[in-house]
Amino acid sequence: MIPKHTIDQIFEAAIIEDVVGEFVVLKKRGVNLLGNCPFHNEKTPSFTVSPAKGIYKCFGCGKAGNSINFIMEHEHYTYPEALRYLANKYQIEVEELEETDEQKQTANEKESLFIVSNFAATYFQQQLHETQEGKSIGLSYFVERGFREDIIKKFQLGYNPDAWEAFTGEALKQGYQLEFLEKSGLTIIKDQKHFDRFKGRVMFPIHNLSGRVLGFGGRILKTDPKAAKYVNSPESEIYHKSNVLYGIYFAKKDIIAKDNCYLVEGYTDVISLHQAGVENVVASSGTSLTEGQIRLISRYTKNITILYDGDAAGIKASFRGIDMILKEGMNVRVVLFPEGEDPDSYAKKNSSSELTDYITKNAQDFIRFKTSVLITEVGNDPIKRTELIKDIVASISIIPDQIQRSVYIKECSSLLDIQENALINETNKLLRKKFTKNNHEELPITEENYTPFTEEEHPEEETDIKHWEDEIIRLLIAYGDQTIELEWLDEENQEQKHHVLISAFIISNMITDELVFENETYQTIFNEYVVWVNEDKTPTHQDFISHQNPAINSIAIDVLSHKYQISENWERHSIFVNKEENQLSLAVLNTIYAFKLSKLNKITNQLQEDIKNAKTDDDSLILMSQLIGHQSAKKQLAAKLGRIILR
Repeated sequence: MIPKHTIDQIFEAAIIEDVVGEFVVLKKRGVNLLGNCPFHNEKTPSFTVSPAKGIYKCFGCGKAGNSINFIMEHEHYTYPEALRYLANKYQIEVEELEETDEQKQTANEKESLFIVSNFAATYFQQQLHETQEGKSIGLSYFVERGFREDIIKKFQLGYNPDAWEAFTGEALKQGYQLEFLEKSGLTIIKDQKHFDRFKGRVMFPIHNLSGRVLGFGGRILKTDPKAAKYVNSPESEIYHKSNVLYGIYFAKKDIIAKDNCYLVEGYTDVISLHQAGVENVVASSGTSLTEGQIRLISRYTKNITILYDGDAAGIKASFRGIDMILKEGMNVRVVLFPEGEDPDSYAKKNSSSELTDYITKNAQDFIRFKTSVLITEVGNDPIKRTELIKDIVASISIIPDQIQRSVYIKECSSLLDIQENALINETNKLLRKKFTKNNHEELPITEENYTPFTEEEHPEEETDIKHWEDEIIRLLIAYGDQTIELEWLDEENQEQKHHVLISAFIISNMITDELVFENETYQTIFNEYVVWVNEDKTPTHQDFISHQNPAINSIAIDVLSHKYQISENWERHSIFVNKEENQLSLAVLNTIYAFKLSKLNKITNQLQEDIKNAKTDDDSLILMSQLIGHQSAKKQLAAKLGRIILR
């Protein structure tokens, strides 16, 4: 367990824009920062970070939180794991209290898999650098491939001994459970026997965005026609191949800096380019490119450059991947290396500047690339030429941005010597077909799936009370530590002014009139506030943002999040907009009065109903007296709010 004073220190040190900025490209937008949400697929940014409040909020999918919440949600960490991650990031020493046996047993499966994977990565590295077999077989292989020692250590490359259960035996000896060794894919159990999946292979750990090991790729070194050259970890609770890119942990900062991501095929391509000084490079981890991988790249840049070797079959297979990138609204360029070369071999034979120059000079947009690959097969055959044009137009039609489609249509027209109108018509035909298909798949509105709104389900006074409860809690959390100026007449009928804390004013009014919230979580927040005030403490919105109760934490972030911000440009043009901060006295007074009025409305409505159902005249008179008193109070409140009471 992590002590509270350490948790407080972590919260104070964790800068929201710094934490989120490691995973999302953020751009300045007024007082806030804006980027594409990492939690759902979007092309128009709706993910907002507020440095002043220390929170993030996506107005598309609704995800919101503070620095700790972000790491928990993004990395699938538990609360303690997220705290440790940020403590490590900000170099805060964590002196943990001893966990009980029960707490150790409740550690979730994902964490157990992470722990096993971390042990495996350490074990494989030790075998590579500290054993005779590892040095003579594994390390010598990496050295022969031209990898420097610093690069080998950077990527945590390793070696698994050529014995059936070398790793598994050591893991069991160290106390790791066979259940998690199997679930991680490191150990295979068959016929009540267990053995290493990566027996006799050099190891490539695969990291997530924060650097934790998710899985492995293993390359066999001896010639064995029955064994696969590469073996990857199977799918597990922590490793989903379609959402993982090899090298993304080491590449993300450079991808942001260069605003471009190089995409290669294999592990050694990534490592060789890093060694050559090109670090904005990732690989698809031995799988065909997936939407999840493309979206992962899109968090950091909208530009992808695919680096291919000269293999014709592989190049044609890449067309599907290019279309997937275009569909996600990203820009794609392609570089073909000379025949017989791949990124790995070319990087080793040439200097860093020569490699960079080659990539820059030979990068082609997808139309020129497709044309150059397919044109040799077309020749003078008009039918094949028509199919080539239709193939390229099909790719253009996938692009979601209309302006970008227009630019590519112009280029295609020029490159293939075909009228632009013909290409536009063909593109529109494909777009209409796609729209018709999508529209047809939408669920039609029928009597069975349509439920109309009825007043009876949402009585006016209930929605009114809910609205003013929301407002009171919002003012309490956002401005409770600020003061407002109140005016009143003294005994000599002289106007007096007095500054009072907003929280004190709200609490006083609520307690004096014995008002309670119908929302239980709001009442919990209010009760905690009262305790703080009684202890002469004035909490700020940060106390609620960092609250360990998830419900309170969520409410605080919601009330502090604003989708729209007033532009700073207005004031530059001498146009001044009244902000809530400048009218707090009015906002607080009106909210309290309106809340009381909504409560009285509910009471008077109930009294009128009770009068109708009264069984005796005496009961009716008592209820009528109460009704008159409440209606008088309603008129007084309405007068303060400038409203007219009709009943």
